[in-house]
Amino acid sequence: MIYFVSGIDTDAGKSIVTGLIARSLRARGVNTITQKFIQTGCVGISEDILKHREIMGIPVQDVDQDGTTCPYVMTYPASPHLAAEIDKVTIDLRRVEESSRKLESLYDVVLLEGAGGLYVPVTRSYFTIDYIREHDYPLILVASSKLGSINHTLLSLEACRYQGIRVSHLMYNRFPNDSEWITNDSITIIRQYLAEHFPATKLVDVPVIKDGNYVDIPFTM
Repeated sequence: MIYFVSGIDTDAGKSIVTGLIARSLRARGVNTITQKFIQTGCVGISEDILKHREIMGIPVQDVDQDGTTCPYVMTYPASPHLAAEIDKVTIDLRRVEESSRKLESLYDVVLLEGAGGLYVPVTRSYFTIDYIREHDYPLILVASSKLGSINHTLLSLEACRYQGIRVSHLMYNRFPNDSEWITNDSITIIRQYLAEHFPATKLVDVPVIKDGNYVDIPFTM
């Protein structure tokens, strides 16, 4: 089973939430691994993969060391299309797909974390949402409590409805929780919207993480 994890924008908390989901599933005996679609802004092993392993409480895996969990790591912190151009890399998404298949053969669940939001360009004419649609992956959409998150969340959901994307879960990340009024009102509106337009989508409330103490979240497949 492969889930694609995307966010409503760049700083929605995808990496933290991906790690928490993996941690939660592993605690219940589900053999789970995370994968990074494309990583920009670092060298060596994907920094997001390293964050996942920290949250999961496991060491770096062999599939991390050999690049299986992130076939493309580029140095410049930008959208994949621009980072690839700067590093003079040609992105062949068949490499990503082959890595996903290998991981799927070794694990029960693969959490494939994207880069940024749904319409982040992979090339000048191909977007992340295109890859999700073509592979028919169930989507885990990460929203946040920031001011503006209602707009970004509903626009992302509308894009999914238009593109025929299955949204299996919406993870409401309460970080940064700058305003209890905004946080509580946002999740109320999102819950109502899901009930009307995405009744099969599970809404998961992700608490604020304090002092690096990661908590189990009520994630069910």
